[in-house]
Amino acid sequence: MSEYEVNESAADAQETTEEAAEAVDTSKSAPADRETAGPFDFAEVPAMRPYVDLGGIKIAPREGLQMRLEVDERAQRVVAVSLEYAESLLQVQAFSAPKSSGMWHQIRRDLTTQLEGQGAEVREEDGVLGAEIVTATAVPADQGGGTRAARFIGVDGPRWILRGILMGKAAVDAETREQVIELFREIVVVRGDLPMPPGDLLPLRVPAGVQPGAQGAGATDA
Repeated sequence: MSEYEVNESAADAQETTEEAAEAVDTSKSAPADRETAGPFDFAEVPAMRPYVDLGGIKIAPREGLQMRLEVDERAQRVVAVSLEYAESLLQVQAFSAPKSSGMWHQIRRDLTTQLEGQGAEVREEDGVLGAEIVTATAVPADQGGGTRAARFIGVDGPRWILRGILMGKAAVDAETREQVIELFREIVVVRGDLPMPPGDLLPLRVPAGVQPGAQGAGATDA
């Protein structure tokens, strides 16, 4: 074997190793007790338990919880649910996903690339739900300066993924975060039976009695 052939083989081996390192884990990312402690699939909860019905997700009411629906004015549709609780903000979205594989590992990698490209400090931590992304973003001087912390969490369920962003006190305080994670775990995802491409946002709707406002669907006690 020539020296050229040896070097070429070594280069091929290195390229294969790099490709393997970049391969994304497609296993589901969820706590071991997800089916009994949430976040829940619609088929896993009693029919008589009260929830605020938002279509693709249902929110368990509790004292002190304020809910706001984020509306895309151009598309005229609800795109996220923001929950204000314990001096914190939890914004949640549910997406369709494959039946046998997960999406959270890929989403974390994409989010990390996107956030780092925007100049944010990004690191990964292990939380009670699995891997989390923790970010620190610079705040402009005219808005007070310093940094703003946020945590991205996600859980793969049966044919769906529920993603959340924790801001405010829950992003930096462990005790508060535990309370907000409990709120996240009480959410019920309604995937439905219609075929949807992986990554499509599950349809959300404004509940009866709430009128959309300029910045969302308004805040209401849940």
